[in-house]
Amino acid sequence: MRAVWYEEHGGAEVLQVGEMPIPEPDSGEVRVRVVVSGINPSDWKMRARAMRFPKVVPNQDGAGVIDAVGAGVSKSRIGERVWLYESNFGNAFGTAAEYTVQPAHHAVPLPESASFADGACLGVPAMTAHRAVFADGPVTDKTVLVTGGAGAVGNYAIQMAKIGGARVFSTVSSDEKSDIAQAAGADETINYRTEDVTERLNGLTGDRGVDRIVEVEFPANFEVSRKSIADNGTIAVYGFGDGDSQPVGVPFRFRRTNINVRFVMVYTMPSEAKRAAVEHITRWVTDGLLTHLHGPHFALEQAASASRAVESHAVGTVMLDVGSE
Repeated sequence: MRAVWYEEHGGAEVLQVGEMPIPEPDSGEVRVRVVVSGINPSDWKMRARAMRFPKVVPNQDGAGVIDAVGAGVSKSRIGERVWLYESNFGNAFGTAAEYTVQPAHHAVPLPESASFADGACLGVPAMTAHRAVFADGPVTDKTVLVTGGAGAVGNYAIQMAKIGGARVFSTVSSDEKSDIAQAAGADETINYRTEDVTERLNGLTGDRGVDRIVEVEFPANFEVSRKSIADNGTIAVYGFGDGDSQPVGVPFRFRRTNINVRFVMVYTMPSEAKRAAVEHITRWVTDGLLTHLHGPHFALEQAASASRAVESHAVGTVMLDVGSE
């Protein structure tokens, strides 16, 4: 089979494309013929760190068709369209290959109304958004600020908060990205390059602040978060930008007014949170309640260019077109 892999950590230049043996599913596993592989920032960040395996096929997310099953998995699943998550977490073989073998529960039935490209967008972004929005309870009648609403996670977070009954605001960096956030359902967008975000939020909330913040870049946005979160509110942090800098110190107001700062890492979410996310996401896709932010598509042989597009903050989920439908 054709596959992408790397044998040393580093930049996109370490990615290789060539032939590998087709894997066989073990007990409790399924083999998926991959149609589309989705690429996330965490994929290139993992490649930049120390190697956990001598050879790694990257990418956590994807979608395709089950073509073989291992012992303990019903043969009725053969031929099933699925979306994949956490394919490369603790596993050397992700979705950047014509076939991948995964635990059966990581291959989730993909609704017929969804394309394989739609399915490849889910995984990390949608599950992260679900946790960030709902980990601290329902958002009905609450105000939610989503920073970076034109990003893959932020875009899903806007939609999920609206499904949950919240009033949603989003920060963006351009008119184009404002249109993207509004299309996802944002009630108000704020261009942080041209507007005072805190002032706008105070006006929108009657100086009360927002109940929840879904935060993409905690260090850069810390001052806005500190000034804009309501008493007893939650800041759900899933990103720190591309660097390792972190804000120092906890404001006294956070302690005095019960501000909760929750860190969200999709890979280590509790298993019950993952099950809830998978269930809700699949139901919302079935019901047509979620739209998907497709980014640029690349051929498998263009894996290095695709990775560089993610590193350059391409809008939407960057994808590798691996196989035919």
